[in-house]
Amino acid sequence: MTDREPLILEGTLERLRAAQDDIRDEYRATNQDPWIIGYSGGKDSTLLVQLVFEMLLDLAPGDRIRPVHILCNDTLVESPILMAYIDKMLGRLQSAADSLNLPIVVVKTTPDPDQTFWVNLIGRGYPAPTRMFRWCTDRMKIAPTSNYIRTKISETGEVVLLLGVRRAESPNRAVSMNRHPNVPGTRLNPHDDMKGCMVFRPLIDMTTDDVWLILLQRTPPWGGSHRELVTLYRNAQGGECPLVIDKSQAPSCGTSSSRFGCWTCTVVEKDRSMEGFIDSGHENMEPLMEFRDWLAIFRNERSKRMVERRDGRISLMGDGVTTVAGPFTIEARQEILARLLAVQDEVGLPLINEDEIARIRAMWADDAVEEARRHLKGREQLRESERT
Repeated sequence: MTDREPLILEGTLERLRAAQDDIRDEYRATNQDPWIIGYSGGKDSTLLVQLVFEMLLDLAPGDRIRPVHILCNDTLVESPILMAYIDKMLGRLQSAADSLNLPIVVVKTTPDPDQTFWVNLIGRGYPAPTRMFRWCTDRMKIAPTSNYIRTKISETGEVVLLLGVRRAESPNRAVSMNRHPNVPGTRLNPHDDMKGCMVFRPLIDMTTDDVWLILLQRTPPWGGSHRELVTLYRNAQGGECPLVIDKSQAPSCGTSSSRFGCWTCTVVEKDRSMEGFIDSGHENMEPLMEFRDWLAIFRNERSKRMVERRDGRISLMGDGVTTVAGPFTIEARQEILARLLAVQDEVGLPLINEDEIARIRAMWADDAVEEARRHLKGREQLRESERT
């Protein structure tokens, strides 16, 4: 043992006890507002869920009054390896909560069926996301979780949202936390966009070493260990994209860091987490990475893009002459779908569902009618101008 290890352990225990005290005291506060824990499947949210589980188990059954919701969001294009792990974890959490008689409900949200990645990309023709046009975050991450939270606010008047965010996670995260200080005399701060939602950040002062030390030394109340989580991080060579609740957190996904999240993400130049999974033995994921790389290139081919936007407008670049590329053409969308279905057959994993395909084909039909209408209108205007 080095001279440094006891100091790390001592500081970790101190910060752990502080977080435990805060969680217990806040749960036993006079109000009965339900708790909603943002769970992404990563190390920080896993530790937060474990500390809440342990706190509830330490209370007498009669004192477990406030309901706790463990909220996870599935964009439907998450890394299949990550989502398989998360689905397994969600089942374990709910099973353990039921058997231990804890007031916990596990919830997984998904995007509105009309706003999934494939419906927007292949149906409406939205170009694959970029840093300048990151249309996916609002529709696939923020909206589903925010809608669930707002529903609970409408039922109870107020909720407390628990997030496993930490100052030490990144300089940007520290700046964001400093911009949102707690209400004086409380551990909570109001959410920026949702009235009736107070935010509680019990792990705010923990370090990354703290989180891993605690997870590796404490058995989770739902059984097993955290070894599978450790392996997931090691193979991905990075971390998870946290649960995104508002636009200020949007950069947490699609950054240059090695995070595992949506396998379709074209905001990043290279998907290093997928590369890590493939290098660690998940060669069956290679067709997904190849499709993502192809889509990023395909997006920039002007011949695959319309001149007009979906509302019929034409936008010009700064030079006043060059047109801004619009949505994918119908032919390009058909090409993307065909290639996606081929990849789906190759890997043997569900990448797009039948409902999405039906919606996409309906949108293509509507777009074809609208294009024919615009063409007819243009011909009528031309004939009118010839007569005059």
